[in-house]
Amino acid sequence: MNKDFKVFQKTVFNCKKCPRLVSFRKKILKKKRKSYAHEDYWGKPVTGFGDLNAKLLLVGLAPAAHGATRTGRIFTGDKSAEFLYQCLYKVGLANQPTSTHRKDGLKLNKTYITAALKCVPPGDKPNPIELKNCSKFFDQELNFLLKVKVIVALGKVAFDACIKFFKQNYHLEGKFLFGHDVVYQVGNKYLLGCYHPSPRNVNTKRIDHQKMTALFKKAIKISN
Repeated sequence: MNKDFKVFQKTVFNCKKCPRLVSFRKKILKKKRKSYAHEDYWGKPVTGFGDLNAKLLLVGLAPAAHGATRTGRIFTGDKSAEFLYQCLYKVGLANQPTSTHRKDGLKLNKTYITAALKCVPPGDKPNPIELKNCSKFFDQELNFLLKVKVIVALGKVAFDACIKFFKQNYHLEGKFLFGHDVVYQVGNKYLLGCYHPSPRNVNTKRIDHQKMTALFKKAIKISN
């Protein structure tokens, strides 16, 4: 792995810039979910994972309280991950349809996954200051991914974070509305909006396997 990237990860793992998020992480460590009571929770900020030479980047909102905050890997060990990886596996972007823990053998194919916020926020609702504090980490992480051609934003918060990145780094101007399967071209890159694979969106049929896999197939086609 890139040495500079390892330094970046260590900096993120040690971050305590947002008091509310640090406090919430500590609360989660003390009040583990009963089904995971025997496990050692990660309890720190979470960076992305996957192929640093990826052509495709997926961006979520933040680590889940008993998912990535527990396992230490983004989109790992929760319901959103269960749905997401079934879809990624179907289109050939992952070598297995599950993401349960850091040493489960999961590998991504020309794909990298991260989140706009590196810590879990209460109620999955980060405040503007927290998003601003974490945006520097998000920008640094994206700057490691030099070959990315397509970014899929999973949800509006992730979409807005990507737009902010493009405005700061690509002199992008104007208003950009989030929507599922909405595509914007920025220079030689493309941004696709996608409904977040949350249990709420899945249960209400706002997103399903067919819609998600169709969008991933589109992203793969654009990236090739």
